[in-house]
Amino acid sequence: MANKDYYGILGVSRDASADEIKSAYRRLAKKYHPDVYATAEESKKKEAEQKFKEIQHAYEVLSDPQKKATYDQFGSEDGPVMGNGFGGFNPFGDSFADDILNNIFNVFTGGRSSRTHYERDGDDIEVVLNLTFAEAFFGAEKEITFNRVERCKSCGGSGAKNSSSIKTCPRCGGSGSIRISQRTPFGVMQTTRTCDNCRGKGRIIEEKCDECKGKGRVIRERTIKVRIPAGVDNGQMLTMRGEGGAAESAGGNNGNLIIIFKVSPHPIFKRDGVNLHMDYPITFIQAALGAKMEIPTMQGMLPIDIPEGTQDGTVIRVKGKGVKHLRKDAHGDLFVKIMVDIPKSLSMAQRSKLRELEKAFEKADFEKVQKFKKSIKGI
Repeated sequence: MANKDYYGILGVSRDASADEIKSAYRRLAKKYHPDVYATAEESKKKEAEQKFKEIQHAYEVLSDPQKKATYDQFGSEDGPVMGNGFGGFNPFGDSFADDILNNIFNVFTGGRSSRTHYERDGDDIEVVLNLTFAEAFFGAEKEITFNRVERCKSCGGSGAKNSSSIKTCPRCGGSGSIRISQRTPFGVMQTTRTCDNCRGKGRIIEEKCDECKGKGRVIRERTIKVRIPAGVDNGQMLTMRGEGGAAESAGGNNGNLIIIFKVSPHPIFKRDGVNLHMDYPITFIQAALGAKMEIPTMQGMLPIDIPEGTQDGTVIRVKGKGVKHLRKDAHGDLFVKIMVDIPKSLSMAQRSKLRELEKAFEKADFEKVQKFKKSIKGI
C-alpha cells in the first residue's frame, strides 16, 4: 500500500496529533467494520472490507512514530527506493542499504531509528457484542469474556525469575543500540543498530520467569460487566479505557477495549436515528368509518383514534415513543403508517352486500375518483 495518502484515507491533516489520528481511525473503523455489513449485498460487503483494510493499514503506519517519520519524509513507510544507478540492484548487500536508510533517518530526524526507549502503549481490543432490539432500546447489563495480554504477576513484567537475574547487556552497555563504522564508496559512515545481543532492551535475563518464560506478559481470559446505555444503535462503539492489552514496558499505558454493538432487527419496528417507524394494517371499513385502535409500542400497547376517512399511506405521529437520546433525557417519536387492507376473496353473501352498498354510495364524496375523472375529460 505504499505511495497511498494515509492522511487522506483517515481524513486528517498532515499535522494531526496522535489523538486526532486515533479518533479518526476509530470513527472510520466503526463505519466500515465488516460486522456492520454482515447483511449487505456482496458488492457492498467487499467494498467495505477493502476500505476497512486500508483504514487499518493507514492507522498502523501513522500511529507508529518510526513508520510515520519515514512515510512523512519519503512518501512510503518502506523508505526511498535504493536504485542510484544500480538499476534497483544493491551491490553492497541488503545490510548496507539498511544502514544507509538508518543514517538518512538520523540526519533528517535528529535521532536514531531505534525505538528502544519509546514507551509504546498496549494494543486496543475490539469485541463485537450482540444485542437484541429491546436491549439496545432499554439498555442492559451484559458480561463480556475476551482474551487479553496482561503483565505477568509473578515477575511484575520484567520477565526474570528474580531481580538478580537481570544484568546490563555487556555489548551495548544498557543503551539497547550499538554504533558501527563502515567503509563505503561514499567514505566511512557511522550507523546505529539495535543491539543484537539484547534485541534493544539493554538488559539480559539470565534466568527467566517460570510463568511467562521471559516475555513479561501472558495471555489471560477476562470477564467484565458492561452497562449498555439505552438508545445504542447498530455499529456504534463503546470504549472502555485501560481494559485492552498491557503495554510492553512499565512506562506504557494499557490499550482500550472497544465494544462494537451489533443489534438484531425487530419484526415490527424500523429504526431511523431516534425515531421508530411501523406499518399498521386496518380494514377498509375501519378506514372509512374511523375506529378506536391499540397500536404496539416498545413500552406496551397504546390506544389511538383512527379518524373517519383515513386514507391508505396516512402517517400518524406518536410523540415520545421512539428511542431515547444517548446524551439527553428525551425520546424520539413513533411514526405509524396506515395500510388499508382490501380483502382479496369474498363470499357470495359478502359480494351481495357490497353491491348494495355500491348503489348507496353512488353520490358519495370520493374525492380522488372525482378529481381523476375531471382531469381526463377532453383527452
